[in-house]
Amino acid sequence: MADIRPFRAFRPNNDIVEKKASLPYDVFNRKEAMEKVRQNPDSFLAIDRPETFFSPDQDMYDPIVYKKAHDELWKQIEDGTFIQDEKPCFYIYEQTMNGRTQTGIVALSSIDDYLNNVIKKHENTRQEKEEDRINHVYTCEAQTGPIFLCYRKHRLLSELIDRIRDVDEPIYEFVSEDNVKNRIFIVEDQEEIDTIARIFTTIDSVYIADGHHRCASAVKVGLRKRQELSGKVRGKLESDYFLSVLFADEDLMIMDYNRVVKDLNGLTCEEFLEKLSDKFEIQEAGEALKPENKGEFGLYMEDKWYKLTAKKEILSLDPVEGLDVSILQNNVLSPILGIDDPKTDKRIDFVGGIRGLSELEKRCHEDMKIAFSMHPTSISELINVADAGLLMPPKSTWFEPKLLSGLFIHGINGTLR
Repeated sequence: MADIRPFRAFRPNNDIVEKKASLPYDVFNRKEAMEKVRQNPDSFLAIDRPETFFSPDQDMYDPIVYKKAHDELWKQIEDGTFIQDEKPCFYIYEQTMNGRTQTGIVALSSIDDYLNNVIKKHENTRQEKEEDRINHVYTCEAQTGPIFLCYRKHRLLSELIDRIRDVDEPIYEFVSEDNVKNRIFIVEDQEEIDTIARIFTTIDSVYIADGHHRCASAVKVGLRKRQELSGKVRGKLESDYFLSVLFADEDLMIMDYNRVVKDLNGLTCEEFLEKLSDKFEIQEAGEALKPENKGEFGLYMEDKWYKLTAKKEILSLDPVEGLDVSILQNNVLSPILGIDDPKTDKRIDFVGGIRGLSELEKRCHEDMKIAFSMHPTSISELINVADAGLLMPPKSTWFEPKLLSGLFIHGINGTLR
């Protein structure tokens, strides 16, 4: 059973919500973040990436940088830029992109559910990436970026969400910088709050869709707080829970996560195609190729597109080995191109599907030799991997639209009301 809680969010006042809302901190490199904040000083990115307050040579992991984020956040809470709701509420978060809508419930999720595997993961995390968000959350005394969770669709919950959206007026409605329409509703009726929480107690598993590092960091901060406050307070701590948005699986779309490679590992193009033909059927494609089916891949090389179709002998029913990203890794990237660890190998890079196939061609004209376009991993594949207690290869999923930061903030000090 999943334990989710309403909370008293700090959220931007209506006059500034469009300027304040920001894409997540980790979609920008340092230079891009500096430029975004220069263009829009009100952006919440300045708090999520507080090195933007400093010169480019400032160590972004210095304690004074995190302290700046804390001071700026709580200054904006004190001056009314952010307001706090009077009672614990849930929130309905609706995003519409290219005519497709996904709707989630903004709530607090339990760190114990993460520890007990009610909240299931499908990726490993890296310590250095965790450390940054641990320091940010702990120093800011707040969680500023929601974790993207999903659950198997529940009919009664979907009906309740639809009813709220049909009857209530949104508290926010705006188009964000990524051209996504955002509508947010507040759920303050106690009967509706109780119903939502009760339905989640019947849901056995929740899955991390995106935000593994932020989630692991929130859990570690929560455990640290428990140790610090052991025997000093009673009841559930705010830090026992983390900020999340929970979506029904059917609402979500995973985009392709494509690969570009710097060289052919000493092979000529002809030799490379010859080696590929052992495991794949190869056809020339007259235009940029976006694979339509599982087991299909696009290859861009020397200004030409090819369609690669995996032969039956390399397909698998295993939840991980059967993923297209695994098929490519195990039959091309590692044995032919010598890329054994895509997490650390500098010869490979990853391009989110939101950038389009033209970005793959562009990279091959700039700094890469070949590109692979991928068929997207499905939500059901993600759930199957997590249910099996397994992990996906790195860069298996790319979710769009992204959850905005700065719309909801969860203060982690004190106890739950």
